Amino acid sequence: MRLDVVTIFPEYLEPLNVSLVGKARARGQLNVHVHDLRGWTYDRHNTVDDTPYGGGPGMVMKTDPWGDALDTVLADGYESGAHAPALIVPTPSGRPFTQELAVELSERPWLIFTPARYEGIDRRVMDEYATRLPVYEVSIGDYVLAGGEAAVLVVTEAVARLLPGVLGNAESHRDDSFAPGAMANLLEGPVYTKPPVWRGRDIPEVLLSGHHGKIARWRRDEALKRTTANRPDLIERCDPKAFDKKDREMLSILGWEPDPAGEPYGRFWRRAEGVEE
Repeated sequence: MRLDVVTIFPEYLEPLNVSLVGKARARGQLNVHVHDLRGWTYDRHNTVDDTPYGGGPGMVMKTDPWGDALDTVLADGYESGAHAPALIVPTPSGRPFTQELAVELSERPWLIFTPARYEGIDRRVMDEYATRLPVYEVSIGDYVLAGGEAAVLVVTEAVARLLPGVLGNAESHRDDSFAPGAMANLLEGPVYTKPPVWRGRDIPEVLLSGHHGKIARWRRDEALKRTTANRPDLIERCDPKAFDKKDREMLSILGWEPDPAGEPYGRFWRRAEGVEE
């Protein structure tokens, strides 16, 4: 996979040289290029922003530096044999970045990131490149950062760990929170390691039983407990068909029941009446 990042703060992307992403780069699994947007400015002040049309506070990133930078990056990538590029635009006004989207992006051979500063990039840039390649406007959460570089690091790490050979154990992400399949709408439960007793606290006995079926059931129940406690919105959106008999029993104990009347509104589960939250 090839990754390009165009930014006015190239040094912000130094973490791409460490941990799993850094190792993937060293092994040649990730081909990462970080570009300084100011290299495509043509005045002595290297100006990348200007006042917004219509007035208002803040500044807006200009069209010409971004257009020239992206044209150069695209030309270089095509010459290097990296085809099917996609533009990733970190923005709080984008679609939520989810594990499902991370999986989708991990299947693409070339991602180009455009982390913005100030009030964002002139909209015409995104409209222009949307006529040439897929554009993903993504948000990593309901908050606003000083710039998009931190979001680039988040998206890159989430995507890179899904590439074949990046994780030491290819099955490591199978039971992650939000992992496609059985965990698609659940949070992973608690995990434990040695020693078996620490400061008077034991680990759950079932984890020492060696009974794989009971351990799997315990982990599933813990995932349901954590999800209902921390992210009830995920349970509300779940199709009842996603849960087996044991899941339904646990959800009932936790105070949830199917809500057929909620289907037209995208809600499939509800708290049972009389159950304290």
